[in-house]
Amino acid sequence: MNTDNSPRRSGRLQLVLVALIFAVPLIAASWLYFSDSDVRPIGRTNNGTLLDPIVNMADELGDTALLARAENRWMLVYLPSGECAADCEDALYKQRQMRLMLGNDMSRVVRVLLHGPEAPDTLPDEQDDGGLVAVYDSAARQLLSNLHPQGRSADGFFLVDPLGNLVMFFPADITPRELVDDVEHLLKLSHIG
Repeated sequence: MNTDNSPRRSGRLQLVLVALIFAVPLIAASWLYFSDSDVRPIGRTNNGTLLDPIVNMADELGDTALLARAENRWMLVYLPSGECAADCEDALYKQRQMRLMLGNDMSRVVRVLLHGPEAPDTLPDEQDDGGLVAVYDSAARQLLSNLHPQGRSADGFFLVDPLGNLVMFFPADITPRELVDDVEHLLKLSHIG
């Protein structure tokens, strides 16, 4: 009597292959999760630096003059390291261009200049400059100066969400397009402000 086991072997082989299709990714994911290997993507998509850990300004400082200006909107706060000279005016120009480039979302972002004890003489009028808000808040200046990323100048932009959380830092030499890319991405994902 001649018995042909080839259909039975073929069926078992297909069953094993189907089981492996589901088991291999599960085993690989479990190994990556539970092992000490640091397998993370090396590329990044943001132009600014994400602040870690996230600091809530209201928790740290209470009610501040800076947070009072937010009005449940995102804030792009420029913190000049000194007096508002040519580089400060350039940063304020970038801030204005970024806001205009946001288009329909520009009303969700308020631009803030967090200046020193004396307001700069060269500030454009708030109405003429698309809502630039100049604020002096020594406690907020101190907090932001301490939170800028290591190896970076304190002169730069901080992005603050409507809840008062410090989210990102951007160096002063960033381009308006790079600012817009990050801010648009966050506004798209955010359901607040």
